[in-house]
Amino acid sequence: MKKMPLLLLVIVLSTLTCLAQPAPTTTASPAESKAAARPAKSGIVLPPEKAQPVRLPVFEKPPAIDGKLDDDVWKQAVVLKDFYQVQPGDNIAPSKPTEVMLGHDAKFLYIAFHCYDEPDKVRANIAKRDNIFDDDYVGILFDTFNDQRKAYEFDFNPLGVQADGTWTDNNEDFNPDFVFESKGMVTTDGWTLEVAIPFKSLRYVAGKDKLWGAHFFRRIKRFNNELDMWMPLNRDISSWLAQEGHLTGLEGISTERTLELIPSLTLSETGKRKGTLTPAQLNAGLLDPGRFVNAPITFDPGLTGKYSITPNVTLDFAIKPDFAQVESDQLVVTANQRFPIFFSEKRPFFLEGIDIFNTQIAAVHTRSIIDPVFAMKLTGKVGRNTFGMLVASDNAPGNLSEDDRAFIKEDPAFILGISNPTKDQIASVHQSQDALARILDKNASFGILRLKRDIGKKDSFIGFLATYRRFVDQYNELAGVDSRFRINKQTTFSAQALVTHSRRNFFYPDLGQTLDRAQNGFIYATDYNMSGRHFGYDYSGVGRTRYYRADVGFNRRTNTNNHNLFVRYNSEPKPKAKLISWRVYDDISTNFDWQGRMQIYNNESQIQFSFPRQTYLGIGMDIGYERVFEEEFGMKRPAGSNCAATNTCTFAGNDNERSAPNGGLYVFAGSTVNKKFNFNAFADQSYGNLDFDFGAGPCYPRVSIPAVTARNAQAAGLCKAPVLPTDPPLRAVCLAPQDPGPGSFLNMNAGVTYQPSTPLNITLSFTKQRLRRYDTHLLAFDENIDSVRATYQFTRFIFARGRIDFDSIASNIKGQFLFGWTPNPGTALYIGYNDDLSRNGFSPFTNQLEPGFRRNGRTFFIKMSYLFRKSF
Repeated sequence: MKKMPLLLLVIVLSTLTCLAQPAPTTTASPAESKAAARPAKSGIVLPPEKAQPVRLPVFEKPPAIDGKLDDDVWKQAVVLKDFYQVQPGDNIAPSKPTEVMLGHDAKFLYIAFHCYDEPDKVRANIAKRDNIFDDDYVGILFDTFNDQRKAYEFDFNPLGVQADGTWTDNNEDFNPDFVFESKGMVTTDGWTLEVAIPFKSLRYVAGKDKLWGAHFFRRIKRFNNELDMWMPLNRDISSWLAQEGHLTGLEGISTERTLELIPSLTLSETGKRKGTLTPAQLNAGLLDPGRFVNAPITFDPGLTGKYSITPNVTLDFAIKPDFAQVESDQLVVTANQRFPIFFSEKRPFFLEGIDIFNTQIAAVHTRSIIDPVFAMKLTGKVGRNTFGMLVASDNAPGNLSEDDRAFIKEDPAFILGISNPTKDQIASVHQSQDALARILDKNASFGILRLKRDIGKKDSFIGFLATYRRFVDQYNELAGVDSRFRINKQTTFSAQALVTHSRRNFFYPDLGQTLDRAQNGFIYATDYNMSGRHFGYDYSGVGRTRYYRADVGFNRRTNTNNHNLFVRYNSEPKPKAKLISWRVYDDISTNFDWQGRMQIYNNESQIQFSFPRQTYLGIGMDIGYERVFEEEFGMKRPAGSNCAATNTCTFAGNDNERSAPNGGLYVFAGSTVNKKFNFNAFADQSYGNLDFDFGAGPCYPRVSIPAVTARNAQAAGLCKAPVLPTDPPLRAVCLAPQDPGPGSFLNMNAGVTYQPSTPLNITLSFTKQRLRRYDTHLLAFDENIDSVRATYQFTRFIFARGRIDFDSIASNIKGQFLFGWTPNPGTALYIGYNDDLSRNGFSPFTNQLEPGFRRNGRTFFIKMSYLFRKSF
């Protein structure tokens, strides 16, 4: 904890440095107006109302946000029309006209859309927030700093259901939720929409002659997902924001400092299946059916808050917040996985301003902060300087389970399940108890600092990132720089380099031991991207040294370098043809370690065809090679060792590596058949995929030759744990070291969405992965994941949702049932029930088969929160 005050001092000083920078004046200068009047590169000559910044009128009274467009105040609005179809057409006339009306007062920005159409063909459903994109919809991008780097995105379906987030030319992020009002309705000539966005919900610059960049667009799903935009888009320019229109007249806005407080309370009751037998009884082979134990009802109050220091600087804070996710993560296949699987952040506190901390390298992944006691975050932009800081204290690492707390106090003989343990066995137990006692109820400290300065006129910048995590006497420090440069309208170059210093448990393959030591690490990433109308390519690289760790981020494979070349060609779309467009690409990638040894090579080629009704069909093939080394899995065999003869190497036999050529063929397709039904499917059959010989639980034990041989010997009574035979040949048979080997691999997934009525949406999904080894002809695993989800949206804000997932390897069925009321971000009521069952599964205590159903756990919860918002 000694380094934490120093980090806080650095963060505060750096933030003050950012705040001290003067803000540039962004005005509608004569030079800008002259440049804007030039013809667009697409050959479209912009009319004056688009070439010049659009001046927004000041409304004398606010319109009623009811979706009707019948307020007289809309007659004062500036009207934007004459949209262009930019997809699939190329700046041609749209299928249906669209009009946008704009105005503002001191506190709100008002927008209205009139989307002309045949009312019976409009796709409109009562959808969940941020889940409107199967409907017709309109959208807005507001570049509130006019820097062509980031914009707020607001989308609305014909009923006014909202989707909101942030937009960069590299990414759309719909995780942030903003407070604003909208209402839409289907009319006799199409549909209309009214929106009121409080200025206090945005970060922005405003005042005399200040400009905002803006895009206004409309999707018409039945016309091949047609996209119409107010400003034309040149496909020879890769950036949308570089082609935005401009708004001015944002004067007389009330500068408010806003305080938001969201108190929350979660009541929950959890039951869990627990073992009933002692270790000695388990060692004797008795079956433990377990018993179901309900814990007392818990009350978890929390508080999160936000204070807008200025219109572009915000302080977020949380005290014992309720960070529980309402819905759990989607099930994924975990069999034969060597490296962690990434799950995105879903908690609102961390999602606010998350784009500031995101970089080319995933050095910040806030899910590493599991259960914070408190957290504070300061983010904003002043002039050309963007900054962010975050500090938190995490209770999770030292909050040990009841079983671990009991383990600390237990007698070693009871833990081992034997009456007369040896001194070495007792010492080993005491060592484990001491390690747990040392971390009991200790918190981990986190700190993050992000600085970024815009350079040039486009989306170029240079940045700095530093992170810190400490838990007891282990720590991780990370720092480095990153940059992005726009070379021309089609080409960008990005780079990042970070160094780390860590004290933690590292595995040393030369010693075959995990030791608590300090080590330094390094990571780099580069990306050169050219994106043109038809042709594009991308060359990227990333490399991590063996001891690189990012404890605040997401860690992937270390001691590796990955380089990738992607080349693609897109045809010119033909909106009225049966074959609208086609696309072909080739993707070559390779991995090699820092010793220069090849690890992976792969060449993927694909062609995809697009047809009417958002229908697509594609086919692709892979040809590659994979190579793994013994020291990636365990101890590296010493020179001159006879471990191959005694079967004590990490890998079986005389070879300390495994490799195999691989390849495959895949197809995929999807279509929106009509308003009610759409589907997607993917199937891949490949050869030469390595089974890493981990096994996949009791259902699929290891199937390599050493593992099968040892299992047969054990079944014959020749290998009786924990004492192995003294005869060297027989002892060698019982050890069964790892033996990765190739096999045939099948990967399939499919999904169907059916909407029988406007409020009801049903989704079915299926995933199958199967690997069969060549040498033993046995299944390494065959995992099937089936999911069904149904949502009934009573109103825009009230819904009921059910979800059932089945995992065949775990023989596990999980059910999640939720009722929710979410009138705005921050105010919510959830009532939920989660259940976890096994059918013909294996006991978590003995790994023995248990016929029938067993309940593993269940939770009932009520979660409520309320947004209090006060402006000063």
